[in-house]
Amino acid sequence: MRHKQSEYMHWAKTQSRARYNLATSGVGAFPLRELPFDFQQLEINGNNSYGYAPLQCAIARKYGVDPDCVVEAAGTSMANHLAMASMLEPGDEVLIEHPAYGLLLDAALYLEADVKRFDRPAERGFAVDPAEVRRALSPKTRLIVLTNLHNPSSVLTPHEVLREIGDMARGLGARVLVDEVYLDAVYDGSEQTAYRLGPEFVVTSSLTKVYGVSGLRCGWILAEPKLAWEMRRLNDIYAATPAHPVELLSVAAFQNLDLLRDKARRVVDRDRAALADFLSGTPGISAVRTSWGTTAFLGLPGAESFLSKLREQHETSAVPGRFFGVPDYFRVGMGVNSEMFAEGLRRVGELVRG
Repeated sequence: MRHKQSEYMHWAKTQSRARYNLATSGVGAFPLRELPFDFQQLEINGNNSYGYAPLQCAIARKYGVDPDCVVEAAGTSMANHLAMASMLEPGDEVLIEHPAYGLLLDAALYLEADVKRFDRPAERGFAVDPAEVRRALSPKTRLIVLTNLHNPSSVLTPHEVLREIGDMARGLGARVLVDEVYLDAVYDGSEQTAYRLGPEFVVTSSLTKVYGVSGLRCGWILAEPKLAWEMRRLNDIYAATPAHPVELLSVAAFQNLDLLRDKARRVVDRDRAALADFLSGTPGISAVRTSWGTTAFLGLPGAESFLSKLREQHETSAVPGRFFGVPDYFRVGMGVNSEMFAEGLRRVGELVRG
């Protein structure tokens, strides 16, 4: 039977909220009133045949690519679904990282792909090992899927590793899908998109996690022009035309990305410092420490029952590791509210210490 549900999204929508919510995945909301925009210019209807030209160009300028390579999508999750649906047929083999963001698996299973996995083990810092990818490949592999920054750990995969994976894919006539929705949280700006590494790479991203405008659902795909056109045509089935007011506000967001990102970064930096202090003072919890990202993946034996007590007794929530295939871990999110985050961590530590 076709896979038709996401257990993670159901949990996120119905059980993730708490007084001290560490189950977030992106930064806090950027106030609409602070976005430089002439609201007299807001219109209900606009011209979008296969992409709103000002938005297509804004995304293209961000990456230094031709607008013909850009496909609009409703957030990164829809971008991932649309990209996979364009590249896979039922029964095609897709190789997905482990641990993995649940919706990547859900989309592949819904499309009736034959899902295989390659490991990013905790003992190796959740790093991508090209040798592990090579061992998991087969002549049937049509697509390799990974996140960069890694969701849930925020570990960065360098370009030399991605390039090696791209070489493997090219040798099989396969492609590599890289979800880069967290990549802009490498705040020094040194990391560039994997899309520039070769035509076998397809990249997805959005403004939803790092910029505080999740409600705009401004997402996109970068693909070589012929494939990008196929994705636009397929999207006729899913979403005939986007909401034009959202497109106008998304263009305004692109015109002010530094403003949005810098506001969020100040909160993320405070939260990251608080997390470092917490980990140093809580020996019962393990973590791969990174210098970037808005999420961290914390190891704790018996995490599932721990999180139930944490919510019931301490009004604090975090994302169970079972949604990433690693039940003895949980994910926490940074960048929303530093006071809330610090108090949530304090309550986690209090329960760990008993």
